[in-house]
Amino acid sequence: MYLYHFGLTELPFTLTPNTNFFLPLEPHNEALAVLMTALKTGEGFIKVVGEVGTGKTLLCRKLLNEIPEHFVTAYIPNPYLSPDELRRAVALELGVKQAQRMSVQLLTQRIQNRLLELHTKGHSVVLILDEAQALPAESLEALRLFTNLETETRKLLQVVLFAQPELDQRLAQTEFRQLRQRITFSYQLRAMNAQEVQQYIQHRLQVAGYKGAALFSANLCKKMTKATNGTPRLVNVLCHKMLMLSYGQGHYQMTKKELTAAIKDTEAVSANSLGYLSNNYLLAALGLLLIISSYVVLSSFLNINLFGVNFLGINL
Repeated sequence: MYLYHFGLTELPFTLTPNTNFFLPLEPHNEALAVLMTALKTGEGFIKVVGEVGTGKTLLCRKLLNEIPEHFVTAYIPNPYLSPDELRRAVALELGVKQAQRMSVQLLTQRIQNRLLELHTKGHSVVLILDEAQALPAESLEALRLFTNLETETRKLLQVVLFAQPELDQRLAQTEFRQLRQRITFSYQLRAMNAQEVQQYIQHRLQVAGYKGAALFSANLCKKMTKATNGTPRLVNVLCHKMLMLSYGQGHYQMTKKELTAAIKDTEAVSANSLGYLSNNYLLAALGLLLIISSYVVLSSFLNINLFGVNFLGINL
């Protein structure tokens, strides 16, 4: 691979959400601040929504790593679970013994007892679900009922949902109006702009051990931002392929040539980029046609040949 060629100690653009590569850009910093503030209130649902590949799972893991010690977390990375499976997954995360063998009624009671036990010890319990848009409707309702568990002064369980925009579409339905009202804090995670893309690339290279001059110019980062819409995952894919191409050709500085080749080889961005180029060509063609038409009308009106040339059978 290209590690030795660029003086790297590890691959800088893998798709695995590694918190060592976390860069506190504005959108992720704001999201983390909202999460920490919301958790201090001790009530309700907290929702972080972002498009595919915008760093939700990385942010989720960052939260798990940095959450204050008095919080006890139950983490469900794959919530495509029935209500019964969800209850048992939560019970296992909270340390409820023999959760797989109990009836639903007994399991719910044991979960409540465990939450009360943790509360008396001064702990706050947070249930964190990644990919929450995948939750079945019945499980969303079961999740709402979980938050009914409370003392006279405080909820025994908070819920943090990391999800794609499809979750908002589902919650907009009438059947979920009760759950929607319990969302006390929410944040919309945006993609990166061109300047953030450049910072992101440089940061990951530096964390991976690179110590040389900038490999990706500001202009190249702008082009990459347009091609990927500033989506971190797609930036990673293109950068990895560009480094491989550059290594194969024996040079160091990334160019438009490597970017174009990487885009053509990446299904998620090639259609978007080709569409962008096609639109530019289409606009240029329409502009040229409009100019020609204007000259034809003007020459016909004045009964003169403005250029004295014949273009596609038309005197200009």
